[in-house]
Amino acid sequence: MFFGSNKILGLDIGASTIKLVEIEGTRKITLTSFGYVPTPRGAVHAGEIIQPEQVTQAIIDLVNQTKTKRKKTVVGISGTAMITKRISVPRMEENLLAEQLRWEAEQYIPFDVNEINLGYSLLKNTQVSSEQMNILLIAAKKDLVFKYAEVVEAAGLNCIIADVNGFALSNCYNYNYASTGPRTVGLMSMGASLTQFVVIENGDVTFCRDIPVGGITFTSDIQKTMGISFDEAEALKISAGRGQPVPQEVMDSINLTCESITDEIRRSFDFYLATAGDVSISKFFVTGGGFSLKTLREKMQTVLGVGLESFNPFQTISYDHRAFNDDFIHQISPFISIGLGLAMRQTNL
Repeated sequence: MFFGSNKILGLDIGASTIKLVEIEGTRKITLTSFGYVPTPRGAVHAGEIIQPEQVTQAIIDLVNQTKTKRKKTVVGISGTAMITKRISVPRMEENLLAEQLRWEAEQYIPFDVNEINLGYSLLKNTQVSSEQMNILLIAAKKDLVFKYAEVVEAAGLNCIIADVNGFALSNCYNYNYASTGPRTVGLMSMGASLTQFVVIENGDVTFCRDIPVGGITFTSDIQKTMGISFDEAEALKISAGRGQPVPQEVMDSINLTCESITDEIRRSFDFYLATAGDVSISKFFVTGGGFSLKTLREKMQTVLGVGLESFNPFQTISYDHRAFNDDFIHQISPFISIGLGLAMRQTNL
C-alpha cells in the first residue's frame, strides 16, 4: 500500500548499511531527505539483530546526520523468522477473518502460534471463486518484531509499524511501474546477507520469501579462497563488479558463488512455479548491491529463463533537486527502494 505518508520515516536496517528515508506528498511523491550509515560489523545478520545497542547507536548517528525532526517510523523486517504463505479460505466478512487465520496459521506456519505476530494481505486482484478468498498469510516471531521496535524506540524514534521488506519493495514497484509494467512480475533485492524475492500479480503480492544469500556471500568466499582479510576481499569484489582487473582466483571464486546463489534462487523460483498454477513471470526487476556483478545477472538470466531489468525507484518518484544531484541519485538507486517503500507505507497513526 502507498499514498499514506503522514510525515513518517522509512528505516531500512540492513547487514551492511542502515538507511533513513523521508518523502513528501501523497499522490505525487518526492524524496526530500536520505541518509545512511554503515551497520556495525556483525550487528545484523540475515535479518536478525545480534547487537541491539550498536544498532541503536548507529540509528542515533543517522538521525543526527539527516537532522530529521520526524519521529514516526516504519521499520522493515526480514529473515527466516518471518514467513508468508498464500492460502484460500471460505469467503467471509473481513471482521471474521482474525479467528479463522489463527486456526489456519496453526496448520501452515511452522512456529508456535502463541509466539508470532499474525497478519494478512487480502489478494483482491487474484480472486478466482465466489466461494473462496485468496489471502497471503504473514507471520513473524514476536522476538524478531520486538527487537526491531526496541532499537528504534531506544534511538528516540516512535516505531509505529514493523513492515515486511518484501512488501516495501512492492510498494515502490507499484508506484513506479504499476501502469506500465507486466501483469505478473518478479522483484529481487539482494542485500548483504539476504535476498528479497517477491512476485506481484495484478498489483498484489502473491509470493514473498527471503533467501539467505547476498553480497557478503561473495566476500566471504573470496576471503576463504585468497586467505585475506574481509575488507581486502570486499575491495576485490567491488573492483570486479566495476570491471576492473582482479586476480583470476577472485573471478573463479565469484563464478563458483554465482552458481551456488543461482541454485538457491532457482529453488525458490521453482517452488513459486509449483504453486502458481498457470501464472508465469514475464520479467524480473532486480536491485541491490549484489546485482552489480554482471556475472551473476548473466547466470541468473540463463538459469531462470526470464529477462532481468534493473529496478529504477525514480521511474516515477521525483527528488528534491535542491538536496540531491543526479550523480548522487544514480549512486543510491540500487539501495533505496525498500526504504522508499517503507516511507510510503499507508498509516492512519
